[in-house]
Amino acid sequence: MVHGQKGFQFQNWARTYGCCPEMYYQPASVEEVREVLALARQQNKRVKVVGGGHSPSDIACTEGFMIHMGKMNRVLQPSLGAVSDVTAAGVIGSGTHNTGIKHGILATQVVALTLMTADGAILECSESSHPEVFQAARVHLGCLGVILTVTLQCVPQFHLQEKSFPSTLKEVLDNLDSHLKKSEYFRFLWFPHSENVSIIYQDHTNKPPSSSANWFWDYAFGFYLLELLLWASTFLPCLVGWINRFFFWLLFNRKKENSDVSHKIFTYECRFKQHVQDWAIPREKTKEALLELKSALEASPKVVAHYPVEVRFTRGDDILLSPCFQRDSCYMNIIMYRPYGKDVPRLDYWLAYETIMKKFEGRPHWAKAHNCTRKDFEKMYPAFPKFCAIREKLDPTGMFLNSYLEKVFY
Repeated sequence: MVHGQKGFQFQNWARTYGCCPEMYYQPASVEEVREVLALARQQNKRVKVVGGGHSPSDIACTEGFMIHMGKMNRVLQPSLGAVSDVTAAGVIGSGTHNTGIKHGILATQVVALTLMTADGAILECSESSHPEVFQAARVHLGCLGVILTVTLQCVPQFHLQEKSFPSTLKEVLDNLDSHLKKSEYFRFLWFPHSENVSIIYQDHTNKPPSSSANWFWDYAFGFYLLELLLWASTFLPCLVGWINRFFFWLLFNRKKENSDVSHKIFTYECRFKQHVQDWAIPREKTKEALLELKSALEASPKVVAHYPVEVRFTRGDDILLSPCFQRDSCYMNIIMYRPYGKDVPRLDYWLAYETIMKKFEGRPHWAKAHNCTRKDFEKMYPAFPKFCAIREKLDPTGMFLNSYLEKVFY
């Protein structure tokens, strides 16, 4: 018999959203999950499955039953590879990605999954079994059921070498195709209110682990001093442009090289609480969209933007609600930090960015904050009606909906 906890308070990692579910469950078996769903049907409660709580939006919030799958964390068959601080089902369900134009979002690496639907039935999904549900469930938004198992396509452990070097926005945008060909996992950081760019190449290597990282610079300056200056800029917003340029000169204005096992190069420590937006636009619109964002900031001197704007690239796929559905994409990630937990004015920046992203056929990252509704998604996603039909069939009473998902589907 699974026991629930009353009075549990949930907060996401960035502490931008929280909720108080009526009951909080941590099932340790498939049968215990089924018990929770049976109780929810009996009491007409909504259910939300939560993972690591890393999403900086309210996608995981509910006032009904909350299920945390942390006790169902066994590797059922040996595999290699690791994801940091998140759950497998959560990371695929929200469309999480990294960078590399030859590589898809993480959900494209899923070859099979097991889904428990609202009525307690279990569906084994893959390309050959329930293929339509599989096509939807790899980016499931938590609204199709409870993901019990995920089978990922893995590769043998490998090492990466990371090279970073300074450049300018004009150079990187004028030579984008060349950069994409030069490095398997290419991305770049633009420092708003400047021309400064840091280019990052990550590629397979046989070199032994090495690092040019320095605790004194990375933490004493890159963390503590930056947080102090960002806090000061909440009183003097004109400091932000100077801060961006100063930290580029201080930390990014020279070549750096690091080598290590792949997951240590791919992941990095998210040190600051932050508000984030991250939209995917067609890859060929990268230059035009980024220059328009730069122009929008220049035309509104009172609107400030923290560094960096992180620009990454991902291969197209056929997953119904993947932001990369049927097109190679550029993700343009903007942030506003919250120094010492203090909120900073961001709405003008957010609005300018969203307007530009919509103009260039953008689709928001499901885990990040956005202001889109069903009308927007119907325009953005050719397969949106197909996903809705699958959702309504699997969850006819809306057990797995919450306020975030109601804006998506109603």
